[in-house]
Amino acid sequence: MTPDEITQSVTKLLNQASGRSTPVREHVLNILLSAPTALNHHTIEALAKERGLSLDRVTLYRTLDWLVEQGIAHRIASVNRAWFFSAVAEPESQPHAHFHCKKCEQIYCLEGVNAAPMTNLPKDFQLEETDLSLQGQCVSCTTHNKN
Repeated sequence: MTPDEITQSVTKLLNQASGRSTPVREHVLNILLSAPTALNHHTIEALAKERGLSLDRVTLYRTLDWLVEQGIAHRIASVNRAWFFSAVAEPESQPHAHFHCKKCEQIYCLEGVNAAPMTNLPKDFQLEETDLSLQGQCVSCTTHNKN
């Protein structure tokens, strides 16, 4: 996405959400939409600071929680139990898998890999979320190993 497309997506997504569109929400969502991989709190905080946005951790945590509650972002548990966040460009999209690179420790959303819910749940069980996490080496690390 170009910077203009990201700005348009930020505006569209926040307008569809219930609640106010604040500068912090706009900046954090812009950071998530600009990122090629999922980001942890520390990285989001550092990127915000680079962009001239000073925000405290509590505000960042609350903003990320709000984005997740609105379906604009999703939270991914890493193998070391830290939370990573990624924007959801299309809130109505299908659940998808996540790929954790064991070498560079990046987390990628695999939009084309469906994390479809099980269809044979026991009686009276109601599925609300799915989480499919794959691990290995990403294309960058695999390519780097060949050289």
